[in-house]
Amino acid sequence: MRLNRRLLLLGAGILAVAVLAGRLAAPCRAAEPTPPNIIFLLTDDQRWDTLGCMGNAIVQTPNIDRLAEGGMVFDNCFVTTSICMTNRACIFTGQYAARHGIIRFRVDFTPEQLAQTYPALLKRAGYHIGFIGKWGVGNPPEDLFDYNRGWPGQNSYLRRQPGKDVLGYLDPPARRSVDPEDVDQEHLTARMGRQALEFLDGAPRDRPFCLSFSFKAPHCQDGQPAYRQFPYDPRLESLYQDVTIPPARLSEPEFFDALPEFLKMSENRVRWQIRFADEPMYQHSVKSYYRLISGVDRVVGRLVRKLEQLGRDRNTVIVYTGDNGFYLGERGLAGKWLAHEVSLRVPLVVYDPRAPREHRGRRCNQTVLSIDLAPTMLAMGGVAIPEGMQGESLVPMLKGEDPPWRTEFFYEHLFANARIPRNEAVRDARHKYIRYLDVEPPGEELYDLTADPDEADNLAAQPEHAAALERMREKWQAWRQRVK
Repeated sequence: MRLNRRLLLLGAGILAVAVLAGRLAAPCRAAEPTPPNIIFLLTDDQRWDTLGCMGNAIVQTPNIDRLAEGGMVFDNCFVTTSICMTNRACIFTGQYAARHGIIRFRVDFTPEQLAQTYPALLKRAGYHIGFIGKWGVGNPPEDLFDYNRGWPGQNSYLRRQPGKDVLGYLDPPARRSVDPEDVDQEHLTARMGRQALEFLDGAPRDRPFCLSFSFKAPHCQDGQPAYRQFPYDPRLESLYQDVTIPPARLSEPEFFDALPEFLKMSENRVRWQIRFADEPMYQHSVKSYYRLISGVDRVVGRLVRKLEQLGRDRNTVIVYTGDNGFYLGERGLAGKWLAHEVSLRVPLVVYDPRAPREHRGRRCNQTVLSIDLAPTMLAMGGVAIPEGMQGESLVPMLKGEDPPWRTEFFYEHLFANARIPRNEAVRDARHKYIRYLDVEPPGEELYDLTADPDEADNLAAQPEHAAALERMREKWQAWRQRVK
């Protein structure tokens, strides 16, 4: 009996040593880490070069820049459709517009489509789900979110009160100057930020959360006259007063004169007349646009500080991007919709506090797309990516890997409007081909992006580039079938 007891004790000791040795020698067997919290920040109409971390020396975005310093910046991020409702559907579903089919305003997801969006899939996996801001795809679903402060349509930055013109401060300073303290309304961006803090305070501690935060900023306020297109928070009025915004590239008259007639008469030109038609208007509009972005940056800072206060900063991934690019006077145009770089290219910053130090503060030059965001967030949460998603997860790149990757992509803008031409494009490592669908013969543009990154010289009609034009036409035809 005594011998058996000694043998049992000896065996237990050997087993304990073996287990401890196994843990030390085989760290790959350690338990999987807790799925991260995810905060997805989506701005509206923010082009890629309007952050300090993207090389803009004027705009003030210190909080987003700090995320970039500790995360990864994707220098070549593009949307597959440059209009809000369609590209938001692309982001939610990870699909091209030709597949999800949402190309008009006020169209809801079908129940089957909604079930395959990243918020629904994360919720099914146990995530606490929140949404704040512009839903963009018809009406926000009532039953999907645990915390829902979403709204359809555009909303307003500042609402009028009886007897008070709260937008008056947006007139040129020479005509009117208003003390910000006289404006007693909370700006929409600040109010949305307060709602985000409320979500974080109420998020349960026993499961991960995903907050999708869709800003209105820096989108214009539709329907407002000149000098009131970008209603910023009056507390930010002092920003940029002492700087002069350089003229937009390709804004000289000859670039507008070179456009075909249907673009000269487009909605892009109509909106240019409201925002950028003369130098004072240009300075005011761009500075107001920048102030809206700085307002977003302040909210980002508040979110980061709240995560630190709650002790949830070490396991919360923050993804920051825009829903489409924006013309700031290039070619004598405004808005988006077309397939030039300023309309397609958006910022993308991914901050993951769990990443090893050597993987932080890096930049990636690969071509990434808005349809990659859903599979990326699903992969972060350990959720299987549906076969119907056409994007790719960026998680391997975030881990420092170098996976095989796309070298070209397809662009489509199919929203039917008399003054916004439908157009499609293919962009590869060397060329971009743009085709306008509503004119006969079809309008075409061809650019050599290596020699001409500003897309100043349309090569489509030049005989020496006929071979490149035909090659890109063939790619366009193949992509049209592929994306469906």
